[in-house]
Amino acid sequence: MDHTAPSSRPSAVIVMAEQSFREVFSETALARLSAVVELVGPLPITDLDSPASRDALRAARVMLTGWGAPRIDAAVLDAAPRLETVVHTAGTVKTFLDAEAFRRGIRVSTAAAANATPVAEFTLAAIVFGLKRASRFAHQLRTTRRHRSVDGMPQVGANGVTIGILGASRVGREVIRLVSRLDARILVCDPYLSAADAARLGVEAVPLDELCRRSDVLTLHAPSTPDTRHIIGAAELALLHDGAVVVNTARGALIDTEALTAELVRGRLDAYLDVTDPEPLPGGSPLYALPNVVLTPHIAGALGNEIHRLGDSAVREVEQYVGRGILAHELRADELAYTA
Repeated sequence: MDHTAPSSRPSAVIVMAEQSFREVFSETALARLSAVVELVGPLPITDLDSPASRDALRAARVMLTGWGAPRIDAAVLDAAPRLETVVHTAGTVKTFLDAEAFRRGIRVSTAAAANATPVAEFTLAAIVFGLKRASRFAHQLRTTRRHRSVDGMPQVGANGVTIGILGASRVGREVIRLVSRLDARILVCDPYLSAADAARLGVEAVPLDELCRRSDVLTLHAPSTPDTRHIIGAAELALLHDGAVVVNTARGALIDTEALTAELVRGRLDAYLDVTDPEPLPGGSPLYALPNVVLTPHIAGALGNEIHRLGDSAVREVEQYVGRGILAHELRADELAYTA
């Protein structure tokens, strides 16, 4: 496939839910996008089978996708014979984009790097609040209406602690950058992290068992795959010392919920969980009421004014692709097995 920049604006379609379109693209971003591509068809396309959508697909060389995009399978790709690149305005493409796109040589880019920023920021906040025992102290204040007491509290504070990071993903690496500001030792477990990369990141690479044994905080940043399902189970949780903090802003299925619940009910661990398995937890779960647990409804990723960052990132990708044939955040087929 020829990826040479065309002499005139290439045709482009936007395929996503109406709400996603309104949230992702600011007026400024849409103006920038319209300067480099000719937007065709419904704006956005939500139904790929309508006559207007089919006409647009036939002409499209660029496709921008987002949350709520319909399935892009072989039949859709057949209807878009000129398609060269798919630029996704969110993180994972696994939920809607068939691997056939890669087999046809269509280049794919995602805004996962842009979405990593708010997730990492949220994770840093959870780590600091977790080590400060904020949820326990808040519960104490609500129930006693008295001055704080550290009696019965696990170790309090982030000074000189060991932070264990499972997964040197985009988010994991951004978390490394942020927590490096703390007075903390950073351990990382990731089978794809080379010794050279670990040294460059200023972290110590360790196997999973060692990560769990040594960490004051265990924070999860691995993708959800068959190999990582329940990667943190009863055995791994048992290795964590009393008072350790578990942070999950990745995917709920990485942790065995039943095993974690047992540890949290005992009060042996603290947890900040933005994702759970199932999501949300059943109404009768004891985790909703525990003082050592903070549950949030999957808010770590881009939300509110953070969402424009995703649209801006996608527009920059299109600008670079049209101008120089470059995708700064290109996703390759061989990365699908170990990325979110």
